[in-house]
Amino acid sequence: MLVTCWSTKGGSGTTVIAALASLHAAHERHRPVLLIDLCGDLPAVFGCAEASSGLAEWLRSDLAPCSLERVLEELTPSLSLLPRGQGPMGTRRADDLVEWLTTDAVVVVDAGVLYPPTEPLGGGSGDDELRWRLAAEADRSILVTRACYLALRRTVSLPVRPSGVVLVAEAGRALTRSDCERAIGAPVLTTVAIDPDIARAVDAGMLRTRVPKGAIKALGRLTEEI
Repeated sequence: MLVTCWSTKGGSGTTVIAALASLHAAHERHRPVLLIDLCGDLPAVFGCAEASSGLAEWLRSDLAPCSLERVLEELTPSLSLLPRGQGPMGTRRADDLVEWLTTDAVVVVDAGVLYPPTEPLGGGSGDDELRWRLAAEADRSILVTRACYLALRRTVSLPVRPSGVVLVAEAGRALTRSDCERAIGAPVLTTVAIDPDIARAVDAGMLRTRVPKGAIKALGRLTEEI
């Protein structure tokens, strides 16, 4: 099962939501979980050393897909991280990547911000096109957003609709959960409140050892069987 987390505005919490969802799946599922980093922030979130190579290098190479297994970082016995690597990500081997990700494992992708494309599903940089591809082809395409007018305005202008939404709740917003569902045209699967404990764990690079139980349980729906 492929779950791609994305947003339309920086600072929405996409990386943390992807990390927590993968931790929950690794704890609850009886199969391996793979976390794909398209943005480069996940090693810092988990307190890992920055990888010298990863997905970006493979996408520019002619190596077999199985070679990606050599750059995986074990986060827990059931959870592995595929780091982004260095340099641009091309789309020449996007088909090979999608085929490799079609496994019995739960695959969670941190796709970061999806910017409005100049052409349908692409037309920008290789990084942007790969993010769009994995968002469009995911079994669950998850928008991570706050109840922010600007973020929702960007979302409704995109050519792809999410299959579900994670609403990051913060005090003082005028827009409600129902407002967000009507604007986006997709259900809010769960609401996660802004939590200082999560922020402290991320800042310390200790998210895998200081797992916020409430938030991680709330994200269980993202990786439930379809």
